[in-house]
Amino acid sequence: MTTFNGFTQKDFDVFSIPGLENRMEALREQISPKLEAIATELAPDVTAMTGDEMFVHVARHARRKTNPPNDTWAALASNKRGYKKLPHFQIGLWETHVFVWFAVIYESPIKEDFAKTLQANKEEVLSHIPDHFVWSIDHTKPEAIPHGEVDEEKFLSMTDRLQSVKKAEILCGLHLERGDDRLKNPEKFLELCKDTFQTLEPLYQYTKQLKV
Repeated sequence: MTTFNGFTQKDFDVFSIPGLENRMEALREQISPKLEAIATELAPDVTAMTGDEMFVHVARHARRKTNPPNDTWAALASNKRGYKKLPHFQIGLWETHVFVWFAVIYESPIKEDFAKTLQANKEEVLSHIPDHFVWSIDHTKPEAIPHGEVDEEKFLSMTDRLQSVKKAEILCGLHLERGDDRLKNPEKFLELCKDTFQTLEPLYQYTKQLKV
């Protein structure tokens, strides 16, 4: 098992390697082992925090036949066999940044009910999430919305979309630019992930009231 020893600029440069085979080889050799090591290190803490046993899932990008992936990740979810239908936590990277998320993505059968729960608790959610956190409504795009820019109207727009659009998703967490010094320091980065997931844990608890 690889030990996580921090991210380097070379890790981000993997996403500029042309061609599916070459990029996938670099991902498998260089980045996936790091992500697996991070998620494995975090799993006991997230298990204790959520009350659900968490299992590590590393993105395989198995469905890709021509286009190389532009991002990759590891997920922590409460099922050994899969994570996409479940509320889960993610650590991953694009060429520009690392993300640390709580995610309910489009495969989840509780999407609509989760959206309603978020709306019913909007004051608590809006006041609890720190301004430097970000939201995403599509995990396949690198852009995100700073929480400091999410007012009640924007929050209702995101959660309405989660209810009504089949491919809609909602993710909340942190973005760290590729030059951030914390990415080079394994202890600091792992501590930051734990703190981030602790902040996001109330969102996970909302999902536990819903039938998956």
